[in-house]
Amino acid sequence: MPSSTIAHTLFRADSLPRQGALLVVANLLLIACAYIAIDLPFSPVPITGQTFGIMLIAIVLGRTRAVAAVIAYLAEGALGLPVFAGGAAGPHVFVGPTGGYLVAFLPAAWIIGSLADQGWDRSYWLSLAAMFLGNVVVFVCGLAWLTTYVPSEGILVAGLYPFLPGAVIKAGVASAISPSLWRLLGRDR
Repeated sequence: MPSSTIAHTLFRADSLPRQGALLVVANLLLIACAYIAIDLPFSPVPITGQTFGIMLIAIVLGRTRAVAAVIAYLAEGALGLPVFAGGAAGPHVFVGPTGGYLVAFLPAAWIIGSLADQGWDRSYWLSLAAMFLGNVVVFVCGLAWLTTYVPSEGILVAGLYPFLPGAVIKAGVASAISPSLWRLLGRDR
């Protein structure tokens, strides 16, 4: 299996300045995706573009760079920079209703990025499977934590069902990007 991600191949991301530039771009993408937010009147959790950002950076950057970008993003929010959904910031966000989802971004990026490192980023179906696994982690962790705030009989309505259509669309779009770039480069196998 190939071991080079699209970011490494396209940008020869072996130098420290290039790696830093990729991480800055990934970080800015995550922040921009967080500001794409729709509040739901029946849930303390908004629909956001954050999971799209996580999936995309993980499949394009691979495990090490994706995890570094997510750690930086979470640290920025914890330190008070308004990088989370709706400009939320501070350590209290991690113990709020969305805390489980935020914390889950790290293992989701690790899983998707690890699979990208194994060559799953070269196939649409394997990329989609990686996105599915990452989303499962986000939903399991998010729902587990959300039970602290929402009664168990309403947990799926508040934290899962309204998010599934968007999760499918985001995973489908993110899954198409890296394999398409590999095809353009003529290196899809």
